[in-house]
Amino acid sequence: MKKLILILTIATTVAFSQRANAQETIVDVAVGNEDFSTLVSALQAADLVSALQGEGPFTVFAPTNSAFNKIDSNTLTSLLEPNNQEALANILKYHVVSGKLSATDVVAALKEGNGKVELEALNGEVLTVMQKDEKIWLMDGKGNYSEIVATDVMASNGVIHVIDTVVMPE
Repeated sequence: MKKLILILTIATTVAFSQRANAQETIVDVAVGNEDFSTLVSALQAADLVSALQGEGPFTVFAPTNSAFNKIDSNTLTSLLEPNNQEALANILKYHVVSGKLSATDVVAALKEGNGKVELEALNGEVLTVMQKDEKIWLMDGKGNYSEIVATDVMASNGVIHVIDTVVMPE
């Protein structure tokens, strides 16, 4: 039931964001959505806010607060410390792809790739997008999966797709 409420909340927020925030940057959209407060804190700690406010375009696979809650709290707290800025930036850049890939673009690429497509993230590592059980998933470098639960939150410098688990680079 909690997951259903979260999905409905995100869907409502996404619908509103698409209409109201099309002129805002990816960071502005994230700041304006309380479900991304941990992501915003992480972007600030990693000193990536100005980069994602740039011209782009970017495709961001944005983890929600509940996605970050799946990470051990001590690990997350440690990542947000200044001495771990580089490691945190690497993780966050793994959630970003150069270019604006809408859900339609991703589905077309999946059809072309027989249900699987590899994308190069800004940290230089590969994210695998795959279709399984009528859903679209990201598979990270460690073989873990994250479901894309909402798509096409448009911003002036790209697009956000909402994911339910933080993906981790190798």
